[in-house]
Amino acid sequence: MPHPAERWFNLAVKAALLVSFAIAIVASPDVVEGKNMAARAPLFMAPAIIVPIVATVRGWRPYPHLADGLLSLPFLLDTLGNLLGFYDEYPSTDDVLHFVNWVFLVMAFHAFRYRNVRDHRDAIFLGYGFGAIAIIGWEAFEWLISDAGPFASDVPDALSLTYGDTVGDLVISSTGGLVGSLIGRFWIGRRLVPDGAAH
Repeated sequence: MPHPAERWFNLAVKAALLVSFAIAIVASPDVVEGKNMAARAPLFMAPAIIVPIVATVRGWRPYPHLADGLLSLPFLLDTLGNLLGFYDEYPSTDDVLHFVNWVFLVMAFHAFRYRNVRDHRDAIFLGYGFGAIAIIGWEAFEWLISDAGPFASDVPDALSLTYGDTVGDLVISSTGGLVGSLIGRFWIGRRLVPDGAAH
């Protein structure tokens, strides 16, 4: 049985994400002008919708509230960063959120993994590898829609990326992923699979 706090955490993250996009799209404050928030909404809301559908279809019991909430949390933080003007006001916001978001993303990986796997061996490296693959995929996606990518002509306000930006994001995010993997192994892992019960 999941702890009630995990359920409330999950619901709070998803409610905040929904409200944030509603404000950004409907009220459209000046701070999000040119941020394509309407285009971001389906992508950012997708995990919050897909996980409950998969859980229902596959009959997951108990429901993975902690994993679900952790997976949506990076999308909420990124959305709030835009809505509150942090990206424009504080240049380091992108780097900070790349690190923090990958901590939570890899923690989510472990929270899902430990639902079915009762083995701590290689857990840290598996999480770290997942985080590394995730940031490579994200940077590849950004390149595709950047002004140097193949779809630049189809994207209004295409991203302008530099080598330093890309490498910096790879290093910062993968480091965050390592931290998230350590937390996932030694906090989430011990909560869901105590050391004495692990294989």
